[in-house]
Amino acid sequence: MRFIDICDNGAERLETLLAGRTRFQTGDYLEKVQQIIDEVRREGDKALVRFTRELDGIDLEEGQFRVSREKIDEAYTRVSPDFLRAIKKARDKIADFHSRQLEKSWFLQQEGIFLGQVVRPLDSAGLYVPGGTAAYPSSVLMNAVPARVAGVKRIVMTTPPGREGVRPEVLVTAAEAGVNEVYTVGGAQGIAALAYGTDSIPGVDKIVGPGNIYVALAKKLVFGDVGIDMIAGPSEILIIADEGANPAYVAADMLSQAEHDVMASSILISDSRELIRKVEEQLGRQLAGMSRSDIARKSLEDYGALVLVDNLEEACRVANRIAPEHLELMVGQPMEYLGYIKHAGAIFMGEYSPEPLGDYIAGPNHVLPTGGTARFSSPLSVEQFMKKSSLVYYSSGALRNVKEDIIVLTEAEGLDGHGRSVKARFEDNDN
Repeated sequence: MRFIDICDNGAERLETLLAGRTRFQTGDYLEKVQQIIDEVRREGDKALVRFTRELDGIDLEEGQFRVSREKIDEAYTRVSPDFLRAIKKARDKIADFHSRQLEKSWFLQQEGIFLGQVVRPLDSAGLYVPGGTAAYPSSVLMNAVPARVAGVKRIVMTTPPGREGVRPEVLVTAAEAGVNEVYTVGGAQGIAALAYGTDSIPGVDKIVGPGNIYVALAKKLVFGDVGIDMIAGPSEILIIADEGANPAYVAADMLSQAEHDVMASSILISDSRELIRKVEEQLGRQLAGMSRSDIARKSLEDYGALVLVDNLEEACRVANRIAPEHLELMVGQPMEYLGYIKHAGAIFMGEYSPEPLGDYIAGPNHVLPTGGTARFSSPLSVEQFMKKSSLVYYSSGALRNVKEDIIVLTEAEGLDGHGRSVKARFEDNDN
């Protein structure tokens, strides 16, 4: 794991850390993904069946992608009462938080003028849920609940088909979150189906949700034909901690992200050399007891860092350069330093606000900008499932009052047709 001493001319090493942060490397994937998309557009369900067999090793029949209501009802019998209770509690907290993001239409009326902005939900949204051996019901909630709060009428979920079907936890969560349709199609072909539609899967207006490099590139390629949330990279956590921080807590929180993926990034920034030493010891101890220790260890070796700074203000400046997905302020008075943080997807304050709290149940969305994009991007929100239309009404007299100004501006731009559009409305009256 890298140690960077900013106090000892470590700026150059910090730049190396930033330059080496994980990004999806498209390589030869881009051509393959484009081929998949093109074939799904041309052949529809036939292409979905073929790619599901080739890439997932599962045989499906055309038109048999949708999960039946009976399968969803059966899934309820396969999850524990404790799981269902926890999902409902998380759903309600996420809904409560996101309901506060709702925007209202507004109108402005003056003499002869009516202006405004109409806010409406999208007609449909598609949620991609990764498959395989893992189940991510929390991701279902974080993507579906904001869409439902926004008022989206048709929420569709697609996920890769497993040998034993879709995990019951995922199906139950989808039902509890208000998903209308669930389809067992994954990968780039699933994204293409959502974007362009097939005989079995009507297309949607926006696609959200995480996935592997095939999914990420497919979302990038279909953007413009449909909306997308973001191109998400590997998970990140950055912890700013002072000498009073509990090293066991710091290490546990770093490992909570390192276990996601070998490319996940876990960084500690502190003004205490002694704390850094203790955290490093704790990382070694806690790794030994983890079920995903090999993944976490590789993540820490390749993308983890322990950064020593002169003071916490400097720690905040370094954090702003990194612009992490998750940032923890594990300091005695976190509110005092909140104003120094400009760029972070989500900020967790105090030693009893660990990042997994935000992943599951606090309420704010856990779909966050990664790879430094927190400099200009925001968490997934209700707003991303809504669109706005501007309203403009001018009476004859109101248009006459601004006629000459419009004509001056059209002439300056050499667009005489624009000017003629205004002049034509007054020529008979002016003659």
